[in-house]
Amino acid sequence: MSSPEPGPEQRSLIEALAAEHAAVFGYGLVAAFADPSRAEQVSADTAAHRARRDATIDALRAAGLEPPVAAPGYTVPFPVTDPVGAAQLAVQIESDTATAWRSVVERARSEPARATAIDALTEAALRAAWWRSALGITPPTVALPGQP
Repeated sequence: MSSPEPGPEQRSLIEALAAEHAAVFGYGLVAAFADPSRAEQVSADTAAHRARRDATIDALRAAGLEPPVAAPGYTVPFPVTDPVGAAQLAVQIESDTATAWRSVVERARSEPARATAIDALTEAALRAAWWRSALGITPPTVALPGQP
């Protein structure tokens, strides 16, 4: 039995799942180098991405698709060796996941998929703003989260 060919909505969910897999991996690196006073935030963000990853896997399976597994490793766009680099990576992770979920918003055909994507995009934008604020970046928000 083969899986159905994914449509635009499902392909965007597959891309969002890939971003969530990368986020879970990336937050492991953030946890290793983050300021210890940020441990609670790192833990909460990691848990949020794990939950979003798991829910996306469930949604793809419900659509009759076999979700791709996480890659064996990921490339980090810059060296992370200290708390500042860890916070910068957290901002990058949230920006990347926001971009992926914005794509789902744009391609979603079902109301549940669109609502899930809007929630995920909003949550990523809020986490990114928190990390930008921690870095002293002003303003901590961007006009259109998820826009590449």
